[in-house]
Amino acid sequence: MSPILETVSEFATEPAPSRPGIYARGSETVDQILKAALDVLIDEGADAFTLRRIAARCDMKVGNVSYHFPRKEMLIQVMLDEMLESYDKLLEEMVRKPGLTAEERLKLVIILCLEDIQTKRTTHLFTELWALANQSEFVADRVRLFYSKVHEVIGEYVAQINPALSPDEVHSVALFISASMEGSTPFLGHQKPWAAKMPVFTALAAMSFVHLAKTVTSRDLAGLMTEAA
Repeated sequence: MSPILETVSEFATEPAPSRPGIYARGSETVDQILKAALDVLIDEGADAFTLRRIAARCDMKVGNVSYHFPRKEMLIQVMLDEMLESYDKLLEEMVRKPGLTAEERLKLVIILCLEDIQTKRTTHLFTELWALANQSEFVADRVRLFYSKVHEVIGEYVAQINPALSPDEVHSVALFISASMEGSTPFLGHQKPWAAKMPVFTALAAMSFVHLAKTVTSRDLAGLMTEAA
């Protein structure tokens, strides 16, 4: 398992929704339900992600699961909240430690994200979350909020590396970096067709994205927008 998922606070200034359900954090029952929900989504997919299947996975009655999480979407929210918190802890340990330049911090974020994409857990989980997001506005909004916080982390270092960019331009660059990494999942994720190429992809991504953050200008971005139009 990736160290990113072993270590659960929030990156952005945008407030997260309050925790749903009758949710006692750290209780054995809730922990069992959350683990079972993750296992169902990762091993069996979005179609199997029902309260009944989750209850069977953790050997509970459906009523026990629904008491804590009346809707399966609530489990999605809590899972994403806890993933953000674990990522934040890893950032504190690996990226925000003193003595690193903004370029080194951005490079580490890129490497950690791509390492995480190689794990079965992240490859399967986010593929299924994207599928659920197509069916549920609630899930789509929670997934959007998750990624907006990732964009803020990347943007923090882009802004430090290239302070001449406006906040909107920083977000555009951060979005490009994040989307490019996430887009590698079906090609380079766990057991995907070109998974063996992930080390070279990671090296190229770290080099290219840091260079982009350093050198792109407002004029470049404006010119590209004009060409695209």
